[in-house]
Amino acid sequence: MRLHEMKPARGSRTAPKRVGRGIGSGLGKTSGRGQKGQKARSGAGIRRGFEGGQMPLFQRLPKRGFTNKFRREWAEVNVETLNRFASGTVVTPELLQDAGIVKSLKSGVKILGKGELQKELTVKAHRFSTQAREKIEHAGGQVEVI
Repeated sequence: MRLHEMKPARGSRTAPKRVGRGIGSGLGKTSGRGQKGQKARSGAGIRRGFEGGQMPLFQRLPKRGFTNKFRREWAEVNVETLNRFASGTVVTPELLQDAGIVKSLKSGVKILGKGELQKELTVKAHRFSTQAREKIEHAGGQVEVI
């Protein structure tokens, strides 16, 4: 097979609608837009949420609270998850990301205290809960705040 012999799969490509080409096409005269009105005009469109002049739902509902744009989101990792690393490993946020434990680093990594740790690890993270710090040090590991 050569490049000029290739064809798209059957049904994957359809011919565009040819509007305004006579009464016999079924899309002549008004070109499938119906008679008059806002949607029949060129350049016209109705924005999202428009309810025909009635006060839109998003404006009728009461607004509450606010969003803090300075909020920091931590990628949280439990102590029990760290058992997958070999003893003596230096666990860094980058290592956690490479291992697929953390998807994105966001504002940083926080280690939480759920579960038990059986390995002796050096854990480097941005934050630690009190329980996590105790469990890592009890297992013979070290805690380093970045």
